[in-house]
Amino acid sequence: MTIPSILFYAFFAVTGIQIAYYLSFLFSFSITRAETQLKKHIPISVIICAKNEAENLKKNIPLILNQDYSNFEIVLVNDSSFDDTLETMKAFDAENNNIKLVDVKTNEAFWGNKKYALTLGIKASKHDFLVFTDADCTPNSEQWLAQISSHFSNDKSIVLGYGAYAKKKFSFLNKLIRFETVMTALQYFSYAKMGTPYMGVGRNMAYRKELFFNNCGFNNHMSIKSGDDDLFINEVAKASNTSLCFTTDSFTISEPKTSFKAWILQKRRHISTANFYKLKHQFLLGLFYITNLLFWILGISLLIIGFSWPWIIALIGLRFVIQWLCFGFTAKKFKETDLIILMPILELFLITTQLSIFIANLISKPKHWK
Repeated sequence: MTIPSILFYAFFAVTGIQIAYYLSFLFSFSITRAETQLKKHIPISVIICAKNEAENLKKNIPLILNQDYSNFEIVLVNDSSFDDTLETMKAFDAENNNIKLVDVKTNEAFWGNKKYALTLGIKASKHDFLVFTDADCTPNSEQWLAQISSHFSNDKSIVLGYGAYAKKKFSFLNKLIRFETVMTALQYFSYAKMGTPYMGVGRNMAYRKELFFNNCGFNNHMSIKSGDDDLFINEVAKASNTSLCFTTDSFTISEPKTSFKAWILQKRRHISTANFYKLKHQFLLGLFYITNLLFWILGISLLIIGFSWPWIIALIGLRFVIQWLCFGFTAKKFKETDLIILMPILELFLITTQLSIFIANLISKPKHWK
């Protein structure tokens, strides 16, 4: 058997795995409609851990205070900031009786570890139902808290939400960031819908304090700088205790990075936690990425040498049609339709960037969350 033939059969297998993955894991969620639950207005504690975020707090805390919700507190956690974050928090605390301030001093044992600061914030909260977001996150509506909290029940103690990034005109990096965000959301919502949740995003998620302390909080991965959201969810989430909230009113909108250097550093921190996921999630996510990478490498190689090009074009076309359907329906759900036509280009750039990040992380690990 010739080398081109081997490459062709490998490409056929890789494309088959990709198509099967999209049809079995991702298509079901992509066509699922968001449902608005009955608003319950249970007592909620909103936890915001901030490090050097004075300006973002000034912008977003008033929007959270203005939520159409009858019973909630905001726990502001200052994680050893050296800007005006603490002063900004004190100003809000002085003017609002539903704000609680937690000032975390530098701790040598937990230096640069957001999980330590978050744990102190969770301990300080007075309600059992906790909603988490970041200082740079803007609620998409005054119904954000009502939408997220409505998904709690006697059985559901975790709520996974969607954290979008703001659109910036004439920025390829912005489109790449938003594409990666939609693809990540498509995966973690799809896995959760199929009964095997593996992550959430700290920009917009919720869980019960009781669940946190019954599972010893972040103790099992406190030494890992990242993962206050995905590693904890990977550890405790099950089909029976996890609910999904992706109505438009429930989104949060964050400010994206504006330079490739800053974004890559952020992704290096995020990707470094994947090695600590459950083995089944590592296998499935790894299989998807590897076959995605090989799809591009083998497909381009076979087209260049011209081996069985009608078959190659047909397989590429079939895979892209299925991917476009999954991504397109999801992008429409998340109000990111401008990304649909650019999907192949964005995907190629994303998997190339992810490969470089993986190689960089083998050499050295990011040490701080900020």
